[in-house]
Amino acid sequence: MRIEEKIGVLLRDKGHTLSVAESCTGGRISHLLTTVSGSSSYYLGSVTSYAVSVKEAVLGVPEEIIRSQGVVSAAVAAAMAEGVRRLTGSTFSVATTGLAEGGDGRYPEGSVWIAASGPRGTKTLFFRSEGGRRANIRNFARAALCFLFEYVKEEENIDNKNIKQKSYI
Repeated sequence: MRIEEKIGVLLRDKGHTLSVAESCTGGRISHLLTTVSGSSSYYLGSVTSYAVSVKEAVLGVPEEIIRSQGVVSAAVAAAMAEGVRRLTGSTFSVATTGLAEGGDGRYPEGSVWIAASGPRGTKTLFFRSEGGRRANIRNFARAALCFLFEYVKEEENIDNKNIKQKSYI
């Protein structure tokens, strides 16, 4: 089973929803998610915010974070994930911001920050790929989906533990 199908099973089983904010992946994550039959039952949509102005105006990423941390940063990825969750009302979200091609003096080509957000907060992951633009985009999308899958699984395990603890009281 492909990772996007596994994510679908997790979300569908619990009645959760998902949204995506993409920059350097340019819509590839959304494309992969929508290749799964029935994904419309949990996948709400995405914002492909390639331009900084869209990150700020649509996703609500504070200009100060971009100025102080850089557009390729954990803080921007987190703000993107939180912004798309607010915008769509989804239970979970995943976001990417990075450099599929060329470096920026701080990060080399093939660098991406990924953020996953849900009811209990937001987590980030730094990932590197060395495959050229097209391969980097593919690898970034796959890494984001794997990170999201683990994040949602962890959230569900916390839920299950809390339910079991409450039942013993």
